[in-house]
Amino acid sequence: MKVALIVPVRNGGAAWARCAAGIAAQSRQPDRVLVIDSESTDGSDQVALDHGFGLQRIQARDFDHGGTRQLAAEQCTDCDILVYLTQDAELADPDALRRLLEVFDDAQVAVAYGRQLPRLGAGPIEAHARLFNYPAQCQLRTSKDVQTLGLKAAFTSNSFCAYRRSDLLRIGGFPPRVIVSEDMVTAARALQAGRAVAYVADACVLHSHGYTLAQELGRYFDIGVLHNAEHWLLEDFGKADGEGLRFVVSQVAYLLRVAPWRLPEAAVRTVFKYLGYKAGLHCQRLPPRWRAALSRQPGYWGARDMRDLRRAEP
Repeated sequence: MKVALIVPVRNGGAAWARCAAGIAAQSRQPDRVLVIDSESTDGSDQVALDHGFGLQRIQARDFDHGGTRQLAAEQCTDCDILVYLTQDAELADPDALRRLLEVFDDAQVAVAYGRQLPRLGAGPIEAHARLFNYPAQCQLRTSKDVQTLGLKAAFTSNSFCAYRRSDLLRIGGFPPRVIVSEDMVTAARALQAGRAVAYVADACVLHSHGYTLAQELGRYFDIGVLHNAEHWLLEDFGKADGEGLRFVVSQVAYLLRVAPWRLPEAAVRTVFKYLGYKAGLHCQRLPPRWRAALSRQPGYWGARDMRDLRRAEP
């Protein structure tokens, strides 16, 4: 298999430098590395050139979570597997990429994503989120698992995710103009097409975020907007029933062990997540300037016609 590794970058700073070094240190080198830089001003483009990576520059206003990744997929015509990283995901060891790619020996696998471990210095709330969402056990999910997992069956993350290019193109590629979670939308379509999604727990990156309360609210607002616009996700897959409650119970138990003084903060964050999600789910009712103010993707709203929300599945 020929493999392309693709990284969208904008002002990645020290995290991107570590990510690039991790790519260069892999025991299984990709056949091609393509960095798509959105007008970086901190030398991130030069980091790519220094490592011998391919570089394509685009204007920042043209970046789109799904569209930009699809642009890369269409350029890598000679590759069988497309691996996507985000600029702040640091490959945990030299064999991370090799382990992720091994699951494609199974012909039914269309999508595979790795485990995300808390970054160095992560706080307990930040660390628990990664430990909960990325367990130590590998999984292989098909459409049959939708009955028990609901939307969780399509959970993936383009922070470290690989796609069989032929399957990706067969299901229409990455969706353009989605606010977030282009990876989940794509995985959901792969499951509907009878393909499998693999979670590879021994292929790891260091990647987590210490969100402020405002960022937490904005993140869940954007998820609500996604579920509003791509309403077929909930209609076809259903909600991940009980997942929110399981997360809260797990978080309380974890914090009681390691940082009980953070429990009040965790409770406030839960409320912010809930309010943000509900606001996003009913975003048509909000004044236009509120939508961009609440969102962590303000550029999405500048080019978007609200009539596109609640659209039918393509």
